[in-house]
Amino acid sequence: MIELKPLFELKANVDPPQIIDGPLGQRLFIPVTGGTLSGERISGVLQAGGADFQLIRRDGVAELDVRVTILTDDGVTVQLKGHGIRHTSAEVFAKIMSGVEVDPAEYYFREAMFFEAPAGKYDWLNKMIAIAKGGRLKSYVLLDVYEVL
Repeated sequence: MIELKPLFELKANVDPPQIIDGPLGQRLFIPVTGGTLSGERISGVLQAGGADFQLIRRDGVAELDVRVTILTDDGVTVQLKGHGIRHTSAEVFAKIMSGVEVDPAEYYFREAMFFEAPAGKYDWLNKMIAIAKGGRLKSYVLLDVYEVL
């Protein structure tokens, strides 16, 4: 059986998306403008400049492709790459896209995370996978992140 251990809570501040229609669906570029993460083994801030490059498929499922940079409280830079899925009804999706806050229980939002850390205190991140359950609120994303043991 797979075991999970809490890793951190992540709050990513985001700007409104840029939307481009394409042959596979809508592409959303969602800038990450900052944020925080807090856990027992790692805490810090998200640096501005990251983004979520989403594909909203024709079946309404959002494929998430997140790239952000973490600056830990003790000054170490770590890259976070996330790949995930979000889906819900057309009505709830329309509310999310219009900026209305929707209870995260009304949709499925999961993500797998991978890290790139320098040798030293945080290199254990390079040797693990994390998973997250999230919520998309008006101006931020909130994720509960767990290490897969």
